[in-house]
Amino acid sequence: MLLQILSFLLDVATGLLAGACLLRLYMQLQRVPFANPVGRLVFAVTDWIVLPLRKLVPAAGRWDLASLAAALLLKLAQYLLLLLLFSGAMGLAWAPWMALFGTAQVAVSGLMGLVFVHVVLSWVQTRSPIVDVIARLCEPLLAPLRRVLPLLGGFDLSPLVLLVLLQVLAMVLGHLQAGVLLG
Repeated sequence: MLLQILSFLLDVATGLLAGACLLRLYMQLQRVPFANPVGRLVFAVTDWIVLPLRKLVPAAGRWDLASLAAALLLKLAQYLLLLLLFSGAMGLAWAPWMALFGTAQVAVSGLMGLVFVHVVLSWVQTRSPIVDVIARLCEPLLAPLRRVLPLLGGFDLSPLVLLVLLQVLAMVLGHLQAGVLLG
């Protein structure tokens, strides 16, 4: 039970930190300004790992590869620690694959969270900098679906369709990860 609790806490901590690194990458990719509460939080949470990595991992155009590397390294550290605790050194060869799939799963979960928050905030009709940031992050994902899906009775179903597609992607990633691990 203690190892299960440790595994859960480690997954939450690395998931939040890796998610913040991926959000930093995505915000920079979408050119969302960081002079807002979300941006300041992302910088505060990720600067300690991203800034040193920038010396080793340069950006590629608008892609902040240091943020991506930080997310991958965090998930790699999580899986290395878990493999050492649960299976000794025998499973260490799988850690990079697990980190890659784990990072992809964090990205999908983060996008699902963004879309969900976007939908809830659209119901409330609040005007704050956070609403604008989330809308700017969700719009590139929702716009292609909005071009295909008509409004039904005045309702935009593109967030629902996107959530379903992201959930399917999460299932595919889980299946692929299990396939790689089982050999």
